[in-house]
Amino acid sequence: MTLTSRARSFRPAAVLAAMLAGCSTSSHVMIGTPHAPISPESVRVDLQPPEKYEEIATLDASSQGSFAITSQQNMDKAIARLKEEAAKLGANGVLLQGVQDQQSGSIGTGVGSSSYGPSSSTGVGVGGSFGIYNKAAHGIAIFIPQ
Repeated sequence: MTLTSRARSFRPAAVLAAMLAGCSTSSHVMIGTPHAPISPESVRVDLQPPEKYEEIATLDASSQGSFAITSQQNMDKAIARLKEEAAKLGANGVLLQGVQDQQSGSIGTGVGSSSYGPSSSTGVGVGGSFGIYNKAAHGIAIFIPQ
């Protein structure tokens, strides 16, 4: 295989990877005033609201499109995406409102066989499938005065 033909064979995979990376896996709806963007590492996630805070936006994020396998890895990716979305709005906190499993697809397979004779025929088949799940997280981007 020449270098040129190898490069052509990788092109569809590169296009697919670019499309997956471009899919929106987080979003927000403004309910307040945004602040200057900050680093996602500076955003904290809480279940209970602090004593004093300002609401900026509602947030939704999922682990869809990630290569996470376990439930914990999917949860970590969804939370990281919530923090990234909040950081873009200058929020230094996220009030986590809920997390749920979200089925994004399924994989299935089946096999069958048949035989025919002079006066009879027999057929048999078996199949199975399983769902592919992601985590979907919902929260409120907040600004906590220091």
